Amino acid sequence: MKILAFAASSSRQSINKQLANYAANQAAKLVDNAEVELLDINDYEIPLFSEDREKELGQPALAKAFFDKIGQADAIVISFAEHNGSYTAAYKNLFDWTSRIDQKVFQGKPTLLLATSPGPGGASSVLAAATGSAPYFAADVKGSISVPSFYQNFDAATGEITDSALVQQLTQAVSELVSNS
Repeated sequence: MKILAFAASSSRQSINKQLANYAANQAAKLVDNAEVELLDINDYEIPLFSEDREKELGQPALAKAFFDKIGQADAIVISFAEHNGSYTAAYKNLFDWTSRIDQKVFQGKPTLLLATSPGPGGASSVLAAATGSAPYFAADVKGSISVPSFYQNFDAATGEITDSALVQQLTQAVSELVSNS
């Protein structure tokens, strides 16, 4: 099983990248011979989407490569950073370009949606938007979890969630992610 994980964030020190990696590796522990691939969306940076640019550029190779990575995965873990209550510009741009290749961006893959922030909101606004829209883009959403107050609920030294209720939620979600994959 190949589990693709990434943060919908362009931050090199992304707490959402840490969370996505943690969750994907928890899922991998449940399946023999599972492999986790952690993407950095900075490796898929392309010009801002517009119809004019699309006419000029066609479909950028990096958007095709991102779509292909999703297609090669058996399961997907995404952790969303929240910028002013919504998606980061970097993720939204990559998503917009990729959706022009095929509106079924997630290609029917089992998907776990996560979000975290340093504050008590846990990026719940963007997570709600992602959870609501992902099925329209062919994501088989198996769970969505917001982790509030990241630095109080995640131990950077061990790379693990410390809050027992959040651990239980995540354990159930990753189990569901890999159960039918």
